[in-house]
Amino acid sequence: MKVVIDTNSLLSLVRYYLPFDKKGVLFQFFKKKIETGEIIIIDKVLLECTYNSKGVVLTKLVYLNDKTFLKTAKVPFRTDSLLAPSPAKFLRQVESQFVNTVVRRQKKLTDTEFDNQKNAFINDADMKQIILCLNLMKDGEKVVLVTEETESSNDNKLFKKIPAICKELNIETLTLPELLAKYDGIDIDFQ
Repeated sequence: MKVVIDTNSLLSLVRYYLPFDKKGVLFQFFKKKIETGEIIIIDKVLLECTYNSKGVVLTKLVYLNDKTFLKTAKVPFRTDSLLAPSPAKFLRQVESQFVNTVVRRQKKLTDTEFDNQKNAFINDADMKQIILCLNLMKDGEKVVLVTEETESSNDNKLFKKIPAICKELNIETLTLPELLAKYDGIDIDFQ
C-alpha cells in the first residue's frame, strides 16, 4: 500500500503524537516508511511544511531536512510534470464535478477569473496529491490519501475538499489515526 500524506496530517503527527512518543517509535516508523517509499511526501507538501506553523514539521521530523536522507529516499516526489491519467476528462471534472457551484455563483466570477482560480487549484498541493494517487492507481497500486480534512465544505472555497473529490474518483482517504490503526508494530506507551 502506498500512502500519500498531506501537510495537515504531518502537522498533526508532530503536534499531537510525537510529544508522547518518548521512545521514538512513531518517529522511526515514519522515517522508515518514507525511506522505503511506502509513505509519499510530494514537493508541494514539503514546501508547505517549511512555512506552516513556523516549520514545526521540519523541526520535529529532522530527517526531512537531511539532504542525504532526502536524496537516498527520493523525497520529495516531484510533481512539476505530473499529469492526470486522462487530462481532458480530468479538466472537465475539475470544471463541473469538483467546483462548488453555489460559491461560484455567489462570487460571480468571470470566465477568466474562474480559469485563473482553476489553474491555481490544479497546481496546488491538494490536487497534485490526488493526481499522484490517480497515476499510482492506474499503475495497479493500492493507494490511500491521508488527510485531516472532512468532506463537508464549510469554508466558502470555490473547489471541494480532498475527501469529496477523492470520493468521486474512488480514491480511499484516511485520517492519521485511521492510518496508524492499520499498521501493525506500532506499540506506543503513553506513560
